[in-house]
Parts: sequence; C-alpha cells; structure tokens
Amino acid sequence: MSLLDSVLPSEPTKKMMMNEPVDSLFDKTASNLVGKPINRVDGSLKVSGQAPYSAEFYRENQVYGVLVGAKIAKGQVENIDSSALEDIPGIIKVVTDPKHFLRNSQQGGETEAPTQGASEIYYHGQPIAVVVAETFEAATEGANALKVTYKNETEQAALNFTQELPSAHDVNEQKGPDKNSVTGDPEKGLAQAEITLDRFYHTPSQSNSPMEPHATLAYWEDDKLIMYTSNQMIAPCKQQVMDALDLKKDQVQLISYFVGGGFGSKLGIAPESIAAAIAAKELGRPVLISMTRPQVMEATVRRSNTRQRIAIGCDKDGIINTFIHDTVGSNLPGEAFFEPTALSTKYLYRGENRRVNYKQVDMNYVLSGSMRAPGEAVGMIAVECAMDELATQLNIDPLELRRRNEPEQDPSQDIPFSTRQLLACMEQGAAQFGWEQRNPKPVSQLEGDWWIGTGMAASARGNQLKPSEARATLQVDDSKALGIKAIIETDMTDIGTGSYTVFSQVAADLLGLPIDHIEMKLGDSELPPASGSGGSVGAASAGSGIYLACEQLRDMLAEKVGLYPDTIQLDKGQIKRAGEHDPSVTEAAVETLKDKALDLKDTVTEKTGLALPESAAEKYDFSNFQSYALADIIAACDEKKMSAKGQIKPGKNAKSHRQASFGVNFAEVAVHRVTGEIRLKRMTGAFAAGRILNHKTATSQCYGGMVFGIGSALMEEIIHDKRDGRLCNHDLAEYHVPVNADVPQLEVILVEEDDPYTNPMHIKGIGETAISGAAAAIANAIYNAVGVRVYDFPITLDKLLYELPE
Repeated sequence: MSLLDSVLPSEPTKKMMMNEPVDSLFDKTASNLVGKPINRVDGSLKVSGQAPYSAEFYRENQVYGVLVGAKIAKGQVENIDSSALEDIPGIIKVVTDPKHFLRNSQQGGETEAPTQGASEIYYHGQPIAVVVAETFEAATEGANALKVTYKNETEQAALNFTQELPSAHDVNEQKGPDKNSVTGDPEKGLAQAEITLDRFYHTPSQSNSPMEPHATLAYWEDDKLIMYTSNQMIAPCKQQVMDALDLKKDQVQLISYFVGGGFGSKLGIAPESIAAAIAAKELGRPVLISMTRPQVMEATVRRSNTRQRIAIGCDKDGIINTFIHDTVGSNLPGEAFFEPTALSTKYLYRGENRRVNYKQVDMNYVLSGSMRAPGEAVGMIAVECAMDELATQLNIDPLELRRRNEPEQDPSQDIPFSTRQLLACMEQGAAQFGWEQRNPKPVSQLEGDWWIGTGMAASARGNQLKPSEARATLQVDDSKALGIKAIIETDMTDIGTGSYTVFSQVAADLLGLPIDHIEMKLGDSELPPASGSGGSVGAASAGSGIYLACEQLRDMLAEKVGLYPDTIQLDKGQIKRAGEHDPSVTEAAVETLKDKALDLKDTVTEKTGLALPESAAEKYDFSNFQSYALADIIAACDEKKMSAKGQIKPGKNAKSHRQASFGVNFAEVAVHRVTGEIRLKRMTGAFAAGRILNHKTATSQCYGGMVFGIGSALMEEIIHDKRDGRLCNHDLAEYHVPVNADVPQLEVILVEEDDPYTNPMHIKGIGETAISGAAAAIANAIYNAVGVRVYDFPITLDKLLYELPE
C-alpha cells in the first residue's frame, strides 16, 4: 500500500478470482438487455463521421510527420542527407534518434519497450527518420526527397524461407505464446497405426490490414506526454511508452477513444508513436504521424508464414491414437513470438500419443506477431484439411470422423472441459446447411461450366480471462428521464467490435436503467486499467470488471435501504425487493441484535423524548411491495453520487478446466472447369461461446471471422522479393482481401451455452472462433468439387489449373 492509499480512503471494490463456478446476476435482473440484438450506441457517431479517430484530433500549432523507411533489408545507416529538402516550402526538420526510435513494433500485453535502435537495419521498410513539416503534403515530399546512404549487407540477409529451413532453431518457450509438448510415444504410435496420414502444409505471411492506418498525435504539457494513438491495449502500451522514453507513470497518457480495427497489429506500440513523441519534444509543437498503407504493411507486423507437418494415426474405424503437429515459423532475430499453430490441436480430438513442436527461422522480414486468431487461424487449416483427407481415406463422413474422436476431456492435460458444444454445433450447422444432401464423391456435380463441391471444418479457440478493472458511478442527472445516470469508466478500447454497446447493456441490466442512461467512458489510460481488445478476451475481461463494479454498487445500495444484496431489484430507475433472503447463522444472530437495538431505541425515545436517527430498515419499508426512486436515494448521498470499482483476475478455473469456444464452418464452392476460377457460393457457421451479450454484434463478429477465412483460403499472401526483401504487394490494390463480390450470403447460428467457469457473466470470446477452420472448410469443398488437394495456401487458380478433371 502506498502512502497516498493509507491517507485517502479507497473506493469500495468488488474483487473476484475465478476459482470455482459462479452464478450470474443476469439470471436474476428485471431487465433483459443482455443478449438482445440492440443497435450500436455509437452507431450514429460513426455513420455521421463524428466518432473521433486518432488522426482526426487537432491541437493548436500542430505539425505533420512522415516516416522514412530503409531501402535495404540488412545493414547500417551511414548518413542521412537533408540538403535536398532545403528548397521544399514548409519543411521544418528531419528528426532522427538512432537510440530511441523503434526498430520493431511490440507484441500485445508486453510491458517493456520493443526493440529500439534505428541505425542498424534488419528489414526493408524499417523506419529510420521522420520528416516534419507544416503540412502533410510537404512532409511527404520531404520524405521522398531525403537521401540516405547505407552499408548494405542485403546479400547476407535471410530472405528465402525455404532455403533457411535447415537453420531453424528452438523457440523461446518461456516468452512465447505456446509450449512444446509430448504425450505417449507419437512416432511409435504413428508407425504402428493401421491407417496413417502424414502431410506438410504451407501458409504464407499475411497482413493485418485494419481499415484505420496506425496514427499518433503526440504533444507535451511540461514534462507530461499525451498521445492520441491507435492502440488496442492501453495499459501495457502506456508501459511500453514509459520504458521506451524513460518516463514515469504520471508522465504518460494514452487516448484511443475509437480504433478503426487492429486485428492484432495495434496490440503494442508501433514505430510512429515514439517518433511522434520525440519530434514533438524537439520542436515544442504537437506532431501527428499517420502511417501510409504501405508503411503499415512494411513496418508494423505480419502473420508469420509457416510450414506445418500433420501426422495422424488411427485404426480402420477412424479412432485416432496418434496426432503430431510440428511447425516452423519465422520472425526477426531475437524476437520471442512464434505462430502458435497447435493451440487447439492439443484438445480438439482424442489420441493418447501426441506431439506439438515449434521451430523458428530468423528472417529479415518485418516483425511477425499476432494477427486475428493467432495460431488457430492457420493451424486449423492444416489440422482440418488433414482430417478431411483422413475421412476420405477411410470412406467416412467428415462429420462422423469427428464424432468418433470426440474426447471426454482434454487429452493433453487430463482435465475436464468447462463446456464443449462441438457436437451441438455440428448438428445444428449441418441441419441448416443441408449437409445430408451433399454428394460425398469428389468430381460428381457439374452445373454448366462449374464443378460444385461442399466441405466442412471444425473451429476451436481457447478462452482466457485477463486482469481488468472498472469504475461505476451513479449520479443525479436531471437531463435524464429517470433523473439519474450511470458513468462507467475503464481504459478498455472499442476496435469496432461493439465494446461501447455491450458494456452499456451489462451496466444497464445490473443497475436497472435504460440504455440511454449509461455513459460509457473508454480508451483513456487515466481510467482503471483493463485487458484491452485482443485475443477475444476483451468483452469477458473488461466486461467482468464492469459487472463487478455494478455489483458493488448494488451491494452498497442494498445496505443503504436495508435489503440484502440477493433481494435487491433495480428496475426502471426504482429499487424494489425481490424474493426472500435465507439468512446464515451469523446473519440471524446479527438480526437478533438489530431487533434488540431497535427495542432499546424505542425505550430511549419514550423515556427521554429524544428522537434517534432512523435506521435504513425504518426509513425504507418494502413490506408491501413498495419501491423507491434510485434518483432520490443517490440525491441523499455525498455530492449526489455513489461510486464503486470492480476487479477481476483469473484463478484456479484456468488450470482446472479447459476453456474454449467451439464451432463448425460449412462451405459450398464452384470451380470453373476450364479456368480454375473459384467462387464461394454459400457458408454456414455454428458457434458456441457461452452467454451472448448482443446477438447482433456477435453475429457480425462471426461474419467477420468467416470473411477472414475466405481471404486466408483464396487470396491473402504477402509477397517478399527474395532479392532485396522488398514487400511487393504493400497496398490493398495488390494485397488482396475479400471484397463484397467475393462474399456470398453468410449464415450464422449462435448455439446456446452457459459456462459458469469462465467469468461472472458466463461469456466467451467469439470473433476469432469463427475464423478458425473457415479456410479449411473452403479448401475441403474445393477438393470435393474437383478432386484436387492443395497443401500450399492460398488456393489460387494456378494451383488447380493443371490438375482439373476433364
């Protein structure tokens, strides 16, 4: 405890660690906004252009910076010549700081600065300087005119993944996102299995490509740095900035009110942030740096390319006894992150002999890090395509093969699942899709010039809970119909997933207020620290902090009006009593003492004529179903408001039970019999992710995941020039992502589920579950259509063209 904490009273705080299954207050509240498909509360701001993103803020005397990237893949900066900029109107300065400029972006959740040092070059496009000017246009012209000379060592750079495979080394399991594991004797089990499948799958580097490019507006107020910046996780990003610039906690404030997507690329700070802070300090003026689309793709983060070996051994009935998943990924030298492809492999199917093994190749490519559903998004391509090929080899329906290999508990850890609804997802999805009507024989359905095929793949994504805090305040507000509003504060961000909306629903239900009586404050490091948006943990973690803060307010209100917490009902701005409390022995003894105290009080009043203060029980009488206005009760509080905090932390449940969301994707494709062109005709996804906070936003998240799967299956691929490391397709004209014409009608089924082991809301992450396995479903449908297995993704028509059926 600090000296300040010992002097100032701390806010009442409801704390919880998930050490056992817990009940949820949502089952008892009078209103039922949670789960409803209500529209986004910030929707009108977004469609009218009033939602402020980082690059849209303006400070008086603001200037603009443009980053300059290296034109070599490996070497050192020898000289930066700014003489060519002298005749460009509006140029202010070329700012360099070889020591503090960021070489790499940072991974999500890290509290230390990412790798710094701009003079030594490790990849083409690495930021080395920033040109600052009065206008963005002048800064751009200056950045293009800047002359940089290098000691060029590109000939020694590692630029060809295949050639570098022999130099693959062990990963850093202590700092990485997953660990190697072995159960039983996998190689022996594979050798002795009646039926075996052993394949290599290749997935390319991919770009996160959020709609909003990375941007930071930095300015200083005395020795305090304030940054409007596009970040997904505010609290750790603040610590990264502090470490990078050697600043104290009260010297840094990060603000990210709205983030235009991130998909993992904004989990940690990126090069523009520290460059803007340094330039603003040097110039004494606010500096805005907005990265261009090529810079975002060249100098922030990518999903690692992978080579994955999937080896499965089973008996003639398809019962799996051996499952091997070996992966080689790539990253910059010295970086600990690796693509955790086998996260779900560990628990998805049965098998007493199991191995997960990771290796890493050091490459002179931009940093690889988290991209939506890191691990599962590409790992389940390999796993689910292998399962489909095994089903074909066994002549078993792919759904049936998975049913036969449904584990009773996590086969890698021998712990139970908190819930597991994979079979329910398969049943409901298959019924909706019409799986029973499919033709299982490949190359059997020709419609005009198009071969038709169907495929499916399972989805799984581990569920996590991260420490989070929030503050909830009830205060009088005469502008509201009920005379009161709730203010919810946490530094959690909204990256387009609907955080403002679902958290408003949580608070509205627990506090018995309409949705327009909730004021949600997010995205500011001055607010209580939360998990941030990433890894599908945000809604569950930050939402639980909000839930507990509201629960603490309910407890405080109950005490104030003489009710027990389990009998208070908040509804439409009124406090009521609901049900009867079953007192414990201790509580019964306390009640007896209270009754004696009331008798004594009456005696004192009768004998002395002195009226003693009313107790809560005397002031608020709920015996005849009376209710009291919440506004009136809060009006009687100090400053006409009441505040409380909530704090959630993971506990024993995280280790005692395997927690995951599950689902299934079904796809139908058409492949042109002459050109090999692939068209996706329809997709159906069924997903189980605990309680659903908002059916509209959850469904939208599933749409997004399925669309990501379309891109991963058919088009997304970063192309690096193997001669100089240049990223060849560094914009959205050449790096193809699915557009409207590529996406057919998508169907989403949200399978009902309640998981009391996860958090007090019983929810799980859902958006990244939908992408896991989606690409494999499309690949399996392509095989069903034309009988061609593709092991090198994405599946482009050139990989089919020479193997198409006659």
